Amino acid sequence: METNKFTLRTENREGQTILFLGGEFDLEVATQVRAAMEPLIELTDRRLTLNLRDLKYIDSTGIGILISIVKARHTRNASFDVEHVPVHIRKLFDMTGISPFLAQAGSY
Repeated sequence: METNKFTLRTENREGQTILFLGGEFDLEVATQVRAAMEPLIELTDRRLTLNLRDLKYIDSTGIGILISIVKARHTRNASFDVEHVPVHIRKLFDMTGISPFLAQAGSY
């Protein structure tokens, strides 16, 4: 899935699904991200990992979606990781208070 400023790519590995998010994760692409995430949240036998290496920007809508993923996976006792968080995004996560929840999720 791709728009002019956002990319989402899924890669399946043995026992793991990795979502690579790139560009700007904002209100404009929220519906697309939710649609891509819905079936993956239910796959409790697979580790779900978000790779944010190429993420340039995230707004409050994107942060809300991340929180909902953390909650949904936790409720299902399913593994969830966030990896390769860029420094500027990590600072935003720290300022908004989401960092502890992502750290609990896995390899944050």
